[in-house]
Amino acid sequence: MSRDTARRGLLVRALLSLAVLVASAFLLLTTDPRLGLDLRGGTQIVLQAKGDADATDRALEVLRRRVDELGVAEPVLARSGENRIVVELPGVQDPEEAVQVLGRTAQLTVERDGTQVMTGEGISDANAAPNPQGTGHVVNIEFQGDAPRTWQKVTGEAACVPSGQPGRQIAFKLDGTVVSSPEVSTDTPCGGGQPGGATTITGRFSQAEARELALVIRSGALPVPVEVVEQRTVGATLGAEAIEASAQAAIIGIALTSLFLIVAYRLAGLLAVAALVGYAGVAYASLLAVGATLTLPGLAGFVLAIGMAVDANVLIFERAREEYARKPNLRRASEAGFRGALSAIADSNVTTLLAAGLLFWLATGPVRGFGVTLTIGVLASMFSALVLSRVLVLWAMGTRFVARRPRLSGLHSLGWVRSKLSVVLYRRPWLWLTAAGALVLVAFSGLFLRGLNLGVEFTGGRMLDFTAGGPVDAARVRTALADAGFPDVVVSSTGTDVSLRTGPVDDAASNRIGEVVNSAVDGGARQSSNELIGPSLSSELRRNAVIGLAIAVAAQLGYLAVRFDWRLGVATVAALLSDVLVLVGIFAWLGKTADGVFLAALLTVIGYSVNDSVVVFDRLRSLRGSRLKAHYPDVVSDAVVQTVPRTVNTGIGVLFVLAALLVLGDGSLANFATALLIGLVFGTMSTVVTAAPVAIWLEQRWPRQVRAAVRKRPEGARV
Repeated sequence: MSRDTARRGLLVRALLSLAVLVASAFLLLTTDPRLGLDLRGGTQIVLQAKGDADATDRALEVLRRRVDELGVAEPVLARSGENRIVVELPGVQDPEEAVQVLGRTAQLTVERDGTQVMTGEGISDANAAPNPQGTGHVVNIEFQGDAPRTWQKVTGEAACVPSGQPGRQIAFKLDGTVVSSPEVSTDTPCGGGQPGGATTITGRFSQAEARELALVIRSGALPVPVEVVEQRTVGATLGAEAIEASAQAAIIGIALTSLFLIVAYRLAGLLAVAALVGYAGVAYASLLAVGATLTLPGLAGFVLAIGMAVDANVLIFERAREEYARKPNLRRASEAGFRGALSAIADSNVTTLLAAGLLFWLATGPVRGFGVTLTIGVLASMFSALVLSRVLVLWAMGTRFVARRPRLSGLHSLGWVRSKLSVVLYRRPWLWLTAAGALVLVAFSGLFLRGLNLGVEFTGGRMLDFTAGGPVDAARVRTALADAGFPDVVVSSTGTDVSLRTGPVDDAASNRIGEVVNSAVDGGARQSSNELIGPSLSSELRRNAVIGLAIAVAAQLGYLAVRFDWRLGVATVAALLSDVLVLVGIFAWLGKTADGVFLAALLTVIGYSVNDSVVVFDRLRSLRGSRLKAHYPDVVSDAVVQTVPRTVNTGIGVLFVLAALLVLGDGSLANFATALLIGLVFGTMSTVVTAAPVAIWLEQRWPRQVRAAVRKRPEGARV
């Protein structure tokens, strides 16, 4: 590459970085964040369904799709008793607005000439799109079941009525109110109707109007009518002290991670910190752009993502150090570092994006939301490392001042670990597998001997409401319950009312909770209701999450089989499964609550495990290509040893954030940090003790056929 071409490429990346940062700054300055129930509170609505428990459960899932289509709104929906639905909407302080947001609890019908011809059950999907034949937007509708035949018959009859007459119109009604009444188009044949199981509503809609109409139609009909029986504003479920402590933990963790980068990589580390600041701004602005609701665990995960974004920079810097050791030129070594690390960064991020995309497509609720935020984090991380960091590092390493002082760069040596560490790990790979199997067995046995303590999101439980004689201090109630042995009770209050949500408890424990609340409130508190509630993570949501995760792992296996080798793909999945079993088992042994926060931590650990294995196997692929005749276990050992600096440096960067959250964070955040700390340690170990030995065993069991290179004779030569 010529110098002029390199300069043009650097200029283009600089301009792209500037444009993205300016757009992100605009969003940060003009968009208010939507805070979750734990940080700000919201509105609670109780709906009464006119049907049995099964119909109420189906109505709950329809409502969930309506209020949380992307999975990022973080509402709480649970069945209370047999036919009540409790809905808590974060960030909505006006109960009347909440009823409008929850919307459309009505039933959708399709009518012609006042006669119902179809219900919302016949509609499988509806989406807004630009009008391909003119201005404005249209709404495309897809039908299912018997609805396509019904639609064709009805539109065929309507097409026989002259244009402009009411009989040519087909009305979409929500609880008797017309939301759209399009006329059948003139190109529809009389008696023939519109075949194909789909139709399009035109009408010069604006983009917002088209989206609103599509949402109403797509959400489907509620299986039974519901009515609002109670609505009220609720306060934040976390106290101000917990929020402040968690904010301090985030600041301390990020500061320590930044300091470590600067100490380890000097100027390059300082530039990486600047790029990570850009990453944080871009990722946060993107979350605001999609309307994500920010909860405390979500923000903790975001802070953790900053720590994990260090990984790409560390990969680049370690590659640059190798290149500088071969030929001491900082600018060229930096360029080679970015090129050399590209494959590892791309492979690890593509596998993560595969999982995130499939979770969004197949799962629902908060698991879908995790897929959205994970996608944003990965894309922002790639922008930070491959564009923004590249601009800063190549510019700095190309200056004369730094070129004359290579020690200032931080890229002038391989580092102490690479210089001193030389060990052969896999002379007996079966010993590693035996140790890994024993560890997994001991950890996972906790699931059978102790049992996993599932949170209220999975099990359901009780909702207890109290009315006090004066203002309620939610923090005081929360502390009193924790001291009495009920640390997992979710407390929210508004004025003189306090609401508790807890897991399954018997009557004695319920009475004890009432006594604690009564003593913690000045003037005492009277219990106004005590109802059983269903899980907010329903069986359908859990089933979809498991299916989505299984398909995501299979897709990752397929990608790794294509990019690397099927043996390495299987080894990566084996390490992933061992990490999941160990984490679940240790949580069972510790008696920690496995709630929605734990689910997010588990998904994060899976991503970290795959990422770590991919980095090691990328180095193995590189070494294998140049050492075809070498003993395979020795090549694997060298790949693991050569990636130790990356593993250690990335791990320390994440460790600082987790340690701060563990020490200073709130109870649920402490569990979140504990889960991720376990996942970080065992995710790193599993690559060494599980993935690499499994790869060696598979290679020995089903060896690859390595074709020796055939040296061509010079043209014209004869034997």
